Amino acid sequence: MTTAQAITTLGLVHIYRSEGQDVAALSGVDLSVGAGEVVGLLGPSGSGKSTLLALLGGLFRPSAGKIFVGEHELSALTPSQLDAFQARETSLMLQGAQRNLIPYLTVRENVEFAQVEARRLGADVIGVGRGLELVGATEFADAKLGRLSQGQLQMAALAVAMAPSPGVLLADEPTSALDRVARERIVDTLMRVNEDQGTTVVVVTHDPEVADRLPRTVTIRDGRIGGEGRSGKEYAVVTADGFIPIPVHIRDQLPPGTLLRIEPDEAGYRIVPEVIGQDPGSGPVD
Repeated sequence: MTTAQAITTLGLVHIYRSEGQDVAALSGVDLSVGAGEVVGLLGPSGSGKSTLLALLGGLFRPSAGKIFVGEHELSALTPSQLDAFQARETSLMLQGAQRNLIPYLTVRENVEFAQVEARRLGADVIGVGRGLELVGATEFADAKLGRLSQGQLQMAALAVAMAPSPGVLLADEPTSALDRVARERIVDTLMRVNEDQGTTVVVVTHDPEVADRLPRTVTIRDGRIGGEGRSGKEYAVVTADGFIPIPVHIRDQLPPGTLLRIEPDEAGYRIVPEVIGQDPGSGPVD
């Protein structure tokens, strides 16, 4: 059985150069994902969600802040330690199934190849047959990739990602460009992987139907956490520096210059909007 890993980021910042200028992809992200959780990362294009996923997978180091996956602080690992971490404890599925697969091998051969390095580094790899069965890829296991549908290719990529029996599965847009039936099957498979193996699953998605299937969602907006969703309810998240991002559906109702007053009431606290030079708002923001 997989040993699920918790994920924590503290003040995570990532800056890259674009056309001679510094661009902040992430601007202080504090995120906690419990061991064995399934979490979706949402947000518009360019919000930083895929950058966050890549950092969690150790593809590159953040400009500032810390990332903990299980007992590992990623920025403190040597290159060889990072290689071992990536081979044994986490799997990153890149967007686009073909980017995760060797085109001239069958699905089964891809899974076998994925286990080689993990086994060399001491990972408790899942059996090839069991891995194919887990993701529902048994029926086309010996097919060449060129004969598979997009949905089947994504299932093959999932089988490869689960080959080393990782504690964390990071999936970047795994339902992109799929039809509704294939999307549902991929989400069902991710949930089954979590339930059967205990794997912590973090999924980047822009699809609201996929997001509705996930027990927890985190919205990334302008490089920061802009809100969380739990069981269909949206919440603002108070960051470590006291920043409170306003959910989009409320922000659209508040004109620029609005002041938000936090005051106690019988239920605890309420937020009352006021506009400078105008009458105070008529009631709390729910």
